[in-house]
Amino acid sequence: MGRIVMKFGGTSVADLERIRAVSALVAKEVDAGHEVAVVVSAMSGETNRLVSLVDALDADCPPGEDKCGGDIHDEYDSIVASGEQVTSGLLAIAMRRRGIRARSWLGWQIPLRTDMAHSKARIAEIESSAIGPSLADGNVAVVAGFQGISDDGRISTLGRGGSDTSAVALAIALKADRCDIYTDVDGIYTTDPRIVPEARRLNRIAFEEMLELASLGAKVLQVRSVELAMNYNLPIRVLTSMAVEGQDNPGTLVCHEDQTMEERVVSGVAYSRDEAQITLLRLSDKPGMVAKVCKAMSDANVIVDMIVQGISRSDNAANLTFTVGERDLDIALAALEAAQEEIGFKAIKHDRDVTKVSVVGIGMRSHTGVAQTMFEALAERGINIEVIATSEIKISVLIDSEYTELAVRALHNAFDLHETKAPPVTAP
Repeated sequence: MGRIVMKFGGTSVADLERIRAVSALVAKEVDAGHEVAVVVSAMSGETNRLVSLVDALDADCPPGEDKCGGDIHDEYDSIVASGEQVTSGLLAIAMRRRGIRARSWLGWQIPLRTDMAHSKARIAEIESSAIGPSLADGNVAVVAGFQGISDDGRISTLGRGGSDTSAVALAIALKADRCDIYTDVDGIYTTDPRIVPEARRLNRIAFEEMLELASLGAKVLQVRSVELAMNYNLPIRVLTSMAVEGQDNPGTLVCHEDQTMEERVVSGVAYSRDEAQITLLRLSDKPGMVAKVCKAMSDANVIVDMIVQGISRSDNAANLTFTVGERDLDIALAALEAAQEEIGFKAIKHDRDVTKVSVVGIGMRSHTGVAQTMFEALAERGINIEVIATSEIKISVLIDSEYTELAVRALHNAFDLHETKAPPVTAP
């Protein structure tokens, strides 16, 4: 049979009852003859609890001394990584209680090697010389996700959602046939079902579409995990760990475009509330000014997203509007104010109450009229567009946050993404 990697998020291993249920799902794959590696997150809420302990100690710094005692990210990693260590051990025990040979593996034991960017490390390589033979010998490997070991021999973590990346990277290293990501939802939907109850579960979705949806606010998969899977052509299946015995649980397969087999122009509508808008007023209208703005943001480690430049009423001046992550707004404003004289603008405006709403679909490459449909649907509901950004397979707009749900519903309806229901049966 095949070799698969199964990943379970925090809600799937939230307590001992859920861990027992996960062990049953793993046992089913083992009984089917597969070699299985399992990657687990910390139990639901545990990482937040551990982070809060670190934050409480941070409060011991005197006012104005944010870095008192030096950088602590290496110790932060050793603390927050402990949640996954507990889960991996508990699941290994649960597997053994079912009579299945299993052992837990921590990131440094594999080892999963990363760079030294503690708390947001990137994977350099995964060695499989130990874990591979263990799988071939019939053992289930229960791996603590989210963590690795840095060049200086310290525990490192991959950032929030890093267990998805751990699982995909491990599947690639083990030459697995696929990676199954188990969550509390039963697949990828055309939009957030909490906003549009009629949202449709997709049977398949292309890597590129999933990458765009993940980067634009969809929370089901971490962006880096999709990038890795696409680069190595590793199929990912997203399905629920909450299905009851005997319930159909096909999930959504994330794969290459030529495997999707679904003819559609738009696949989904995504939204992100983590946005802030910055406008620089009366910026000198000459070559190099936008580059100076982007440099100031880069130096502050702030990512700039949507950008639009308009003509100012003043001669030889322009107004530049762009977006950054809402959490980076204060850092961005401070950097711009420090560089105001060098950049050459007169004033700054900002707005936190904005949302980015996007439509995504590989069919946009070969179909016209998508932008028209999108803008007309928003206009009909009186929703004003602040900024527009496009790519080959997506259109994003920035709108006032109070219209978020209205915009999502309007676009979902405009592109006919609702669940297809069978017509009612009538008596002859």
